[in-house]
Amino acid sequence: MVKVKVISEVDNNIKILFTGADRSLLSAIRRTLMVDTPKMAIDTVRFELGLVEQDGEIWESTGPIPDETIAQRLAMVPIVTRHDDFYFQNECPTCKDLVENQRGCPQCSVIYACKAFGTKEGKMIVAGDMKPMGDDSLSIIDEFKEIPITKLFKGQMIEFFATAIMGRGRDHAKWSPVCGVAFTTRKIGVIKNKSKSKILWDLDLEITAKDFKDGKLEDFDKVATLERELHHVGEGTEEMREFKDAIVIEEVPEEFILSFETDGSMTPRVAFSKATQELAARFDVISQDIVSSL
Repeated sequence: MVKVKVISEVDNNIKILFTGADRSLLSAIRRTLMVDTPKMAIDTVRFELGLVEQDGEIWESTGPIPDETIAQRLAMVPIVTRHDDFYFQNECPTCKDLVENQRGCPQCSVIYACKAFGTKEGKMIVAGDMKPMGDDSLSIIDEFKEIPITKLFKGQMIEFFATAIMGRGRDHAKWSPVCGVAFTTRKIGVIKNKSKSKILWDLDLEITAKDFKDGKLEDFDKVATLERELHHVGEGTEEMREFKDAIVIEEVPEEFILSFETDGSMTPRVAFSKATQELAARFDVISQDIVSSL
């Protein structure tokens, strides 16, 4: 039976230990995280064009960056994703029976409005200038409010309405909530020759003999450090001749470490939970198909 344990979680980064697993399972979870985990992202943008008079001055909806480029930037802004509150448009109780270009309601979309004016010195328009129409809890996360969109000067303005919907990374990268997804076999350090291992300790590096218990080093971060420090006594060094693998790195059978980070649209735990749910549902469908064909 596969066992899962979170071994570290900092901000949007997470490391998860799998016990009793194999590479095929980790590969499937990795792929599902990238392309099948549901996420909200801006899909369409409607720009308001023309002239606006304000405080006796005329402002024109123009700027240094084409609308298409701005739309691409908006698509990659992390949008708060609450899976329990929103449907895919083709599954929305209100919109699923409508043609695609007529879909869009509070149950399957979020509209962000932005209207901003330039200054003489130049004003940077950022993601935080977009305001959700309705629920303020869907505002751009503080961490990402300073993402630049465009820069406007006096006489220039921008006004648009951006609609975010649920999607999957297999359709577009903007719907992929994770990056840096990787897995490796779990490794431990093992002392093979206690006397010769002193060669490494004498180099006065970070890892010492005290870090080992019963001749083994199992702490995840320290093993990674040890792996780097063994280069000081590895091939191409003078110490290699005498050291002769006094300390080695060994792989633990059926144990893997999965690591990834999210873009901030959801926590790593939520992303992992949704990915495993998606994967489990797909295997259920396959099982049903096999049973029905017998």
